[in-house]
Amino acid sequence: MVSIARNGREMDAVQYIPDVADFPVVVFSHGYNGYLGDFAAEAEFLAEHGVGAVTFTFCGSGVHDRSGFPTTEMTLFTEREDLFAVMEHVCSMTGYNGKLVLFGGSQGGMVSWLAATERKENISGLALLYPAFCIPDNWREKLPGSIPDCLDFWGVKLGRDFFVTARGLDVYSPMRDFDKPVLLLHGEKDAVVPLSYSERAARAFPDAGLVVYPGEGHGFSADGMKDVSKRLLAFVRGLQ
Repeated sequence: MVSIARNGREMDAVQYIPDVADFPVVVFSHGYNGYLGDFAAEAEFLAEHGVGAVTFTFCGSGVHDRSGFPTTEMTLFTEREDLFAVMEHVCSMTGYNGKLVLFGGSQGGMVSWLAATERKENISGLALLYPAFCIPDNWREKLPGSIPDCLDFWGVKLGRDFFVTARGLDVYSPMRDFDKPVLLLHGEKDAVVPLSYSERAARAFPDAGLVVYPGEGHGFSADGMKDVSKRLLAFVRGLQ
């Protein structure tokens, strides 16, 4: 376990170091109310095959977070700042060869995309597992009028800034100018983030591949995640 600090916030993180002299690194960003353990198996798989990884817990992300940062102050953009700090930390890892991939699941996929738009020059590729590109649409629909100061959503209390900043996002327009490879992975039966959001992204990105998993929903089976790990490894190895 390591600690990564930024803007007065401190994150728990775990580094997975492969037994090779130099290696690329994948940074795993968990979804809503998740934590650093959510992608531990995938990070371990990569390390066993010569790819480094970092998992971490976003500040204020939910019940597993130990940072003390209030969930009511968390937004997609505070999480993006946290991800920037992790990306900067990767640069200090002994053996890191300069090739960085952002991997995000659900809300972590949205945050990874937001980070990629600002730090494109610092990454080699982007891999997104059922990315929650639906978040702006969801909150425009759920809160068409006045925005509450606080709202309990799926067991986490969110503050007004989360909704204000999320509702105004333009997710797709920046994609046409993103020239790095993108891997999209999505379940056919996802009832939380409809497949159509990744299908639209696959059309918008200049260099994207979409893998659709029949029968999978929002949260893959063990077999589905094993396939995700293998595809992620191939994606990283295929980057220039």
